[in-house]
Amino acid sequence: MHIDEFLEFDGKPENHSELPFTIPKDWTQGRTAFGGLSAGILYSRLKREICDDRPLRSITFNFVGPLNAGEAFTFDYSILREGKNATKITGNLRQNGNVALTAIACFSQNRTSKVEVEPNFTNTLEFPKKPNFIPQIPKITPNFLRHVELAVQDGKLPFTGSKNSSMAGWMRFKEKPCRFGDDHIITLIDAWPPTVLQMIRGPAPASTMSWNVEFIHPVSDISPGEWLAYEAKTVRAHGGYANTEAKIWSESGELVALSRQLVAVFD
Repeated sequence: MHIDEFLEFDGKPENHSELPFTIPKDWTQGRTAFGGLSAGILYSRLKREICDDRPLRSITFNFVGPLNAGEAFTFDYSILREGKNATKITGNLRQNGNVALTAIACFSQNRTSKVEVEPNFTNTLEFPKKPNFIPQIPKITPNFLRHVELAVQDGKLPFTGSKNSSMAGWMRFKEKPCRFGDDHIITLIDAWPPTVLQMIRGPAPASTMSWNVEFIHPVSDISPGEWLAYEAKTVRAHGGYANTEAKIWSESGELVALSRQLVAVFD
């Protein structure tokens, strides 16, 4: 299935909890749905419940349990507060009666303010004229990787025993979406392997526990086929958990989003 089939919904169904599909195996990582895709689906449903064009400021996901491929799942939501400028909303994806993924998001309009601070860092990655793509390796790389292109410029492949704990490169969908929005960026960010997997020698599972994305620059300025730059580092890894943070830029050098994850590593 093309990414548009997951993130595009024409009109609201009579029962807002009904989702028109299940996740096929080519969008999985291991036995479960690719986390970035399930997060993108949940966000796209929450966005539809916002009464106006308030932009997304931040969203936090908690991956509670597996979202199995080939099985139906449902969506529910609750608006926590809706004020003049901001809306706080929470939502869940449920499968077999259990919460698989939950999120809380903040949508808020711009306000007049005298405070102006520009980012003090820039994207230094070279544009990928000859991309070094993460290859598809049977039983090693996840199935969903066939739908995205990850061009690595810093860091090593997972499970290579590297001493490096950072990762950087460029990302986009292999098949260009019809449009490009926050949900597409959310899906792409999570396509990158956790920064610490390259430090492990030999295959070992890892799982995102919680994930926060803050949007800085309007996504409407980005075209569907555009590359996005990605730079991530490990803040700390200890006791089987890693704290990572990442920056995402557009081709033109605008800082688009900030991402922070708590990752469990089972090595």
